[in-house]
Amino acid sequence: MGFGSAAARDPRTEEILGAAIEVHRELGPGLLESIHEECLCRELKSRGVPFQRQVPLPITYKGERLDCDYRVDLVAFDEVVMELKAVEALLPVHEAQLLSYMKLLHKRYGLLINFCVPALKDGIRRRIL
Repeated sequence: MGFGSAAARDPRTEEILGAAIEVHRELGPGLLESIHEECLCRELKSRGVPFQRQVPLPITYKGERLDCDYRVDLVAFDEVVMELKAVEALLPVHEAQLLSYMKLLHKRYGLLINFCVPALKDGIRRRIL
């Protein structure tokens, strides 16, 4: 599992992060995650980035699909899983959550974005499976 180098050069993740930076520049920190998600969706759409919002996450246990209503915040380019946060600090559990989503959706790239920071670059974690 990589921690940034290839994802940093990936034009898809760079386009997504450019949109997230624009949202953070306009709104700043301190708002609810749902507000940042809505604005990021609008920014991605304005940039022509294909994405899905609140993607159902299938959970299977011992071969049986569970009837759970669990969703991933965003998936862009049908390849990049995005987990958005508006928390004081990112914790290991947030990164574990992103990695689990990536594995369950069989996606290689992941972005964990915390909007509750003074500089968005400090709230970004890139992951590659």
